[in-house]
Amino acid sequence: MANIRFTSAAKTNIARALLGATILGTAFGAHMTSATAADKQPIDTATATVADHAERSRETKVSATAGEVLALAKSQVGITENAAGGGTKFQRWYANSQRAAETIARDGGSRADYLNAAWCAMFVSWVGEQTGARSQIGWDAWTVAHAKWFQANHRFGTEAKPGAIVYFSWSGSKNLNDINHVGFVEKDNGDGTISTVEGNTGNGKVEERVRPKSQVVGYGYPQYRS
Repeated sequence: MANIRFTSAAKTNIARALLGATILGTAFGAHMTSATAADKQPIDTATATVADHAERSRETKVSATAGEVLALAKSQVGITENAAGGGTKFQRWYANSQRAAETIARDGGSRADYLNAAWCAMFVSWVGEQTGARSQIGWDAWTVAHAKWFQANHRFGTEAKPGAIVYFSWSGSKNLNDINHVGFVEKDNGDGTISTVEGNTGNGKVEERVRPKSQVVGYGYPQYRS
């Protein structure tokens, strides 16, 4: 499962940097994150505050619909990482992005660290970038920071909606600091479960999953075109 992969030996250094990061008063790059252990909309400098970022997000609109975002996410099903926990285009894209420079300033480490780091948030961020919805989906490699970006924008809640960003805690905690994993909601199944599309799940793959709502911390709501 994603939280286990995040703490595996191949990912120890970046995990320590990400999990030790301080949220308030630090940079929240232009969009969002990963991982089993990761934002919000793109920001211009590594010193912007959560409030600055939140205001920018409220003013930004995107042309992508929830259906278009989910279609791209689902088209990636089957992509898998290599034996070292890296090798995906999601990790390569993030490592070379402006956001990586910002999160390195926040969390420490180097661009190379992201190449074998937990990538669930990087997957979500990549989908946002490719669909032109990054300003609403966000980008980050740390799931906790990504969720707090939605919260700061007053777009975090408890209702499962198609296209929402879903945050999980395997312990069942509802505390954002305990988030382990992130993905996209496909639908609420009406039986206490949700269908999702997630990166870095199972054996390090993009997969469609069915998850119990008891493991959901909450949902971030991008403002898609209706």
